[in-house]
Amino acid sequence: LMFSVLFQGQGSQFVGMSMEIYKKYDIVKELFNTVDTTLGYSLSKLILEGPSDQLNLTENTQPAIMVVGVAIFKVLEKKYNNKMNSAKFFAGHSLGEYTALVCANSLKIETGAYLLHERGKAMQKAAPVGSGAMMAILGMSYNDVLEEIKKIDNEGICEVANDNCPGQIVISGDKKK
Repeated sequence: LMFSVLFQGQGSQFVGMSMEIYKKYDIVKELFNTVDTTLGYSLSKLILEGPSDQLNLTENTQPAIMVVGVAIFKVLEKKYNNKMNSAKFFAGHSLGEYTALVCANSLKIETGAYLLHERGKAMQKAAPVGSGAMMAILGMSYNDVLEEIKKIDNEGICEVANDNCPGQIVISGDKKK
């Protein structure tokens, strides 16, 4: 049996995510504690209790999604008697790549948490909270998206942020109020 394990990127977070497995499995509590110790603050409290405006800060969101993904993976691993690590491929979208590396034992969870926290801080510093926005454009080619961007009134920044795959281009820039 060949299978792959995939991990999500930013945008899937919500206060209380993983609450059920946190209450039920000690391995989840241990992972959360490790990340809290690594970061020097209680990310687990933000994940489980909020407030959402703090969880949604990129510097918190990214390590939060990673630790929750690793926790779910570890619970599944326990449930299926360690067969999850026999996956042929581990992959993730954007920050999900870090979760994949941790679950594939290529990166320690402490390193993943630290890197994602720093990555999130750098991303947040690039655009103050609430000043920017992103949008996925579906069904258009990269070149067509570039042509549409050229037509936009030049009152701010709008650029291609990610070329995810054919037919999915992400743009980002200044958010008009």
